[in-house]
Amino acid sequence: MADVTPDQAADALRTIDSARRHVTAEIGLPRTYWWALATAWLILGILADFAPAWATTVATVAFALGHSIVASRLLDGRRRSHGLRVDRGLASRRIPALMVGILLGFVVVTIGLAVALQLDGVHHPATWAGGLVAVIVGFAGPEILAVTRLWAHA
Repeated sequence: MADVTPDQAADALRTIDSARRHVTAEIGLPRTYWWALATAWLILGILADFAPAWATTVATVAFALGHSIVASRLLDGRRRSHGLRVDRGLASRRIPALMVGILLGFVVVTIGLAVALQLDGVHHPATWAGGLVAVIVGFAGPEILAVTRLWAHA
């Protein structure tokens, strides 16, 4: 170690920091999670327009229960892919809270859109609103989580 110059030590520390940032950037949820969430979102929108209120309520509770079971395994962010599984200390403990916030944001957007569409006279507003949010969730969910993680320093 006595032969290491300050420049070599600084380069080694920069390399370590770069590798750590690369690995933490990989922390997240698998793409299949986002598409399953999008599919469920669309189904709930369709049920809200076409099924009786009791069926929509049962489906919403079943979705919440199913999501909580899956989320308890995935929301620590450490299993995004089969090629990477990071140490618990590296994954932020704020990821579950961020996901709850993101999901609540999707709920607010869906309800707001459905109300606006209904006021505009659109037929089946919950289906349209659920479908639009499902597209956003499916295609942009991982990116939304990544940006939210950056903003929250998580």
